[in-house]
Amino acid sequence: MNDDIAALDDIGFCITPEHECSYLDDKEAITLFVDPNYPLVMKQYSQLAQLGFRRSGENVYRPHCNDCGLCIPVRVPVEEFKANRSQLRNQSLNNDLSMQVKEAEFDHEHYTLYRKYMKARHAGGGMDKDEPDNYESLIKADWCSSKLLEFRLENILVMVAVIDCFDDGISAVYTFFDPDYSRRGLGVFGILSEIDYTRTLQLDWLYLGYWNPKTNKMSYKSHYQPMEFFDGQNWQWLQKSNFLP
Repeated sequence: MNDDIAALDDIGFCITPEHECSYLDDKEAITLFVDPNYPLVMKQYSQLAQLGFRRSGENVYRPHCNDCGLCIPVRVPVEEFKANRSQLRNQSLNNDLSMQVKEAEFDHEHYTLYRKYMKARHAGGGMDKDEPDNYESLIKADWCSSKLLEFRLENILVMVAVIDCFDDGISAVYTFFDPDYSRRGLGVFGILSEIDYTRTLQLDWLYLGYWNPKTNKMSYKSHYQPMEFFDGQNWQWLQKSNFLP
C-alpha cells in the first residue's frame, strides 16, 4: 500500500460472528469493525478508506467474509471518468436541478424526504421507521467531516446526498430522493454530481463503497468507468471479467 499511509497499529478492531448477508441469499457475512470505543479522527478514517473501509453512522467497517470476497471496494478516478451516452442523457434530463452544499446537520425537510424514500424503497424492513436520532447518525459522526448535497427543482427538494470528505477524495455515503421523481434517474444523477463536485475540489477519487458483480443492488457501480478496485493490498483498474465466471 502507499508509503504515505501512516501506521494504524494502535487502532483496535472487532469481528462480528457470521450473520445473514444483505446481498446474497445463500451467503453468511462477517464484518470487520474499528473498535467503537477507539477515539477515531478524520485523518485515520481517510487512511482506512484507502484500505477499503467505509462509514456507517459512527462505525467504520469492511467486509471480512470467509471464502467469498465479492463485496469489493471501488472508487472512481474522477479526472479519468468520462460519462457514457446514457449518463449524458441523464445529465441533460436533470440540468434544471440546482445543487447546494450544506453542513451535515439535522434538517426537518431533509428528514421528511428521507422517511418518504425509505417508506417507498424499504417498507417493512425497519429502516422506514427510523427516528430522528437514527437519521442523524446516518448523515454524520462526531469525528467525521461530512457534507450534504441538496438538490432542488425550483423550490422543491428532490434529493439529498450524504458525503464524507477525505484528504484525497469523497465517499458517497448515502443518497435518498423523492420517489415521485424516480423517472429522472436521480440515483445516477447523484453519483455524476458527486464526481463533478470531487473535481471542483481538485481531489482524486470518489469512493463508492462496495461493488458486488452478483447482485443488482451493487453491480450498477461498475457503470462509472474507469474504476479502480482494492485487492487487499493495492488499488487496480477494474475489469468486470476478472470477477465473473
